[in-house]
Amino acid sequence: MDGTVLVADDDRTIRTVLTQALTRAGCRVHATSSLVTLMRWVEEGKGDLVISDVVMPDGNGLETLPKISAERPGLPVIVISAQNTIMTAIQAAEAEAYDYLPKPFDLPDLMKRAARALESKRRLASQKATASDVPTPDSDLPLVGRTPQMQGLYRLVAKVMNTDLPVLITGESGTGKSLIARAIHDFSDRRTLPFVVVSPADLQGADGPAQVVARARGGSLLFDEIADLDDEAQGRIVRMLDAFGDSAPRVMSTSQGNLMERMENGGFRQDLFYRLGGVTINVPALRERVDDIPLLAEHFLARAEQGTAPRRIAPAAMDLVRAYSWPGNVRQLENTIRRLVVTATEEQIGLADVEAVLSSQPEIEPLVGGGDGEKLSASVAKHLRRYFDLHGGALPPPGLYTRILKEVELPLIEIALDATGGNQAKCADLLGINRNTLRKKINDLDIQVTRRRKLM
Repeated sequence: MDGTVLVADDDRTIRTVLTQALTRAGCRVHATSSLVTLMRWVEEGKGDLVISDVVMPDGNGLETLPKISAERPGLPVIVISAQNTIMTAIQAAEAEAYDYLPKPFDLPDLMKRAARALESKRRLASQKATASDVPTPDSDLPLVGRTPQMQGLYRLVAKVMNTDLPVLITGESGTGKSLIARAIHDFSDRRTLPFVVVSPADLQGADGPAQVVARARGGSLLFDEIADLDDEAQGRIVRMLDAFGDSAPRVMSTSQGNLMERMENGGFRQDLFYRLGGVTINVPALRERVDDIPLLAEHFLARAEQGTAPRRIAPAAMDLVRAYSWPGNVRQLENTIRRLVVTATEEQIGLADVEAVLSSQPEIEPLVGGGDGEKLSASVAKHLRRYFDLHGGALPPPGLYTRILKEVELPLIEIALDATGGNQAKCADLLGINRNTLRKKINDLDIQVTRRRKLM
């Protein structure tokens, strides 16, 4: 890696670590805690790459991006931020940042992105939305999260929002699929045009599809839960899409089920499937981003408090909220928090309050403690039955017990190593096994261990 990197961050630790890592990689580094100093360096012609935080003592890094672009067109800027919301990613994209990374970030990942930025030196797009063009974010939009799953989703949304590609948004009920579609529209260059949610009734009649297109006027069409449409409605959509003209609306759709499986089983039209799947965005279930649960809970608590006394959730109560499986996902969490605000008698929402509300909810299945692992057991049982069925009337080869344990051990250890940054001592403690035992299993299973460092 070769070039001069300008680092702007008010955290001395991050400045030091980035300076050391970039210097070892062969770069020259200028580091500062001031945006004023950063802009002076840019104006002096210094730097081939900028790595900047958003919130700085003397300003906002996102607001500085247009100034950098105007002064030095083509100078790539990587934004790093602890403001882990979809708005940060979208604003970074609107301001033509080369890349965006949330804090805490993975240092090797940042180094790879910095290397790509230095190598590319490509000129950024000349057109960018002005501040007046950017709509005010909807305060009700619960698209917040600091987990890697949500950060990856934010970056993908930011990349596709101004393209014409059709978007298929998949995920369980209550994950916010329609909110993602609405965000893509509201922050795209079609934001001033209609956003039309198409119902099966809208497609009825000879003029139904044409009227749908007319209502959109080149804006966006959303087919919500498209897998639920019958074959006749699917056929109408195919014919409608084929008749699109030059000013066609952007097409988005959502689905709880796996459309590819439905298509392979004959439950969904193949021609429609390939017309809808330009870009697929999978919205993770809440249990797949457990670390976001406290953040969302506080978000919903603040919103539910309007007109009532301020509340807070006790640590033990928050632990229970975090441990619950949330089969209804974000929507269920929001409704639960609203109930807690109404039913809790004290200013602090306690463990008993949460237990009382959750005990009346369906499909209670804690992720940790108190559960018997039925969900995992059911999933394993399903795969084992299929494995036996594949052998017809014959039995599988001997040694099945060892093979099955190996199949479970491998992903468990790999995921635990990833969660602990490749630290074998921490991983062994997490798994509750001896470090030597872990090392032997890593060797036996041929697991590749990569150490990485996470920065706050």
